[in-house]
Amino acid sequence: MIRRKRLSPELDAALAGFRAVVDQLEAAKLAMTGTVPSTRSAGTPLAEGILELEQRLAAAQELMPTWRRPELEPEWLACDAGIRESLEHARRLREDPPELGGFEGLIWAVDQLLAPLEAFEAAAERFRTLRR
Repeated sequence: MIRRKRLSPELDAALAGFRAVVDQLEAAKLAMTGTVPSTRSAGTPLAEGILELEQRLAAAQELMPTWRRPELEPEWLACDAGIRESLEHARRLREDPPELGGFEGLIWAVDQLLAPLEAFEAAAERFRTLRR
């Protein structure tokens, strides 16, 4: 029988906090990808997507301390910076929206908002390496 490696109780609690943050991020990503038109949908207005993104990222930011641990500090700092960068991009898009020029411009804008959140993938991988 193969036993699955487990996290320490402290890291297990941190993982629960991390998952709560990721839940907010996934909802934020869904809001932004929902602005892109498809064959099934005209897409939601960009302003609505940005508003939901900002709300979800603010909620994620509030939850960030729940998974801060010394073993995860570099990843935590990168994720915290990613949220702040994404929020800054959203603020600039909301306050001074550029002329996107159609579908490609919208895809560019969505990518600018979501790319900083890729730091969470490295954090998830770090949790996997900490299993003992």
